[in-house]
Amino acid sequence: MRDPVQTLMYAEAAQASEVAAVQYVSNAPLIADLVGRLRALDPQIVFTCARGSSDHAATFAKYLIETRLRIPVVSQAPSISSIYGAPLLHMKNQPFILISQSGKSPDLLLSAAAARKAGALVIAFVNDVSSPLAELAEIVVPLHAGPEKSVAATKSYIASLCAFAHLVADWTRHAETREAVRLLPDTLKAAWAQDWSAGADMLNEAQSMFVLGRGLTLGVAQEAALKFKETSGIHAEAFSIAEVVHGPMALVKSRFPLLIFPPRDQGSVGLEAIVEQFLVRNARIAVAGTQLSGCVSLPLPEGLDSVTAPIGMVQAFYAMVNAISVGRGYDPDHPPMLQKVTETR
Repeated sequence: MRDPVQTLMYAEAAQASEVAAVQYVSNAPLIADLVGRLRALDPQIVFTCARGSSDHAATFAKYLIETRLRIPVVSQAPSISSIYGAPLLHMKNQPFILISQSGKSPDLLLSAAAARKAGALVIAFVNDVSSPLAELAEIVVPLHAGPEKSVAATKSYIASLCAFAHLVADWTRHAETREAVRLLPDTLKAAWAQDWSAGADMLNEAQSMFVLGRGLTLGVAQEAALKFKETSGIHAEAFSIAEVVHGPMALVKSRFPLLIFPPRDQGSVGLEAIVEQFLVRNARIAVAGTQLSGCVSLPLPEGLDSVTAPIGMVQAFYAMVNAISVGRGYDPDHPPMLQKVTETR
């Protein structure tokens, strides 16, 4: 069997702490200027536009902006511009943030052009700063993830989360969050060292499963579910901890596996009661960073706050899912029927 540490996915995910360090220092002046621009605009709404892992980063941004800044965040569907060709309205002077690794997908390019025509402030969070998307944007926030060759995106996703955390921490001027963001490289390094092998053992033979999060961890749950699908052939579905009881609970039978990413804030209220409903059904449950009776506990570094905990969670998760993939005989670097750059319209 192939050693899990020999995959590109493992090597690239392991670089996340270095990426975060470079990004924080390199982007500090840019983020300061962008925050000044945003404060002057005093936006009534923020738009995000992305697909795949980048859209999961947008979910994180939505909850971060809405809970910290009280500004509504709308996910703009790329198809509105690329397929339907509908003109965008009510965007004048409102931030329109596109997130992309490659910056090449036609639907995002058409969305960026439509947003600029509508008068929006078009901002690109992009890894390739020479990409067409970067050229279309008025402001470019480089992710600084460097080359990423594995089809399974890891460090670029984490880089997107770090960039949003940096932006919102400075925008709110919240001292504790700013310090937590400054320490993200150390957080990621410590998270990467955590032992989640108990979770890998529990999930190694899974065929279908739920991945749950809420608030700031919902985007991480979505990202984890995608990674289970593409790297390990597991039919994993992501749900809000609150939404799972509205129908999906009916699928939970004996030994049905769940992975839960509890948020470090009010979003975890009622979690124990919901977990109890799963345990009554004899489900198998792994929980990140929280010890709950009857569940497998997946450790996290001490002292993580509500903003940085989700980023630490997904860093530790990547090592686990890489091991699961290899253990099941898959190649996480080259999933079947997938390619690194996906260009959709």
